[in-house]
Amino acid sequence: MEAAQKSGPDFPKNLFWDTDFDQIDWAINAPYVIERILSRGTWKDFKNMLTFYGEDMVKKVIVQFRYLDNRTLSFSSTYFNIPLEQFRCYNFKQSNQSHWEF
Repeated sequence: MEAAQKSGPDFPKNLFWDTDFDQIDWAINAPYVIERILSRGTWKDFKNMLTFYGEDMVKKVIVQFRYLDNRTLSFSSTYFNIPLEQFRCYNFKQSNQSHWEF
C-alpha cells in the first residue's frame, strides 16, 4: 500500500470537486474519502476503495461516522453485515428524531 499511497488510488477527481485532488493525503483523510465514495461514488469506485483501504479499515471507519444518509447507511449495514445499532450515526439519529420526515 506504500507505493499506492504515493501515486494515489484510482478514484475519479470529480468526486472531490471541493478539494485539491493532488493534495489529498489518502491515509490521513481516509474517513473523508471513504464517506465521499460511499455516498457519491459508483460500484467501481466502491470496489477500488475496498482494494485500496481494505475491508477491515473501511468497516472500522464507517461505524464512527456521525452522519450517513439513510440509503448509504442501509447499504453499508447490509454489505458489511453490521447491525444498524453499531453505527454511531444510527444511534445519533434515534436520539435526535425530527418532528417531520420529508
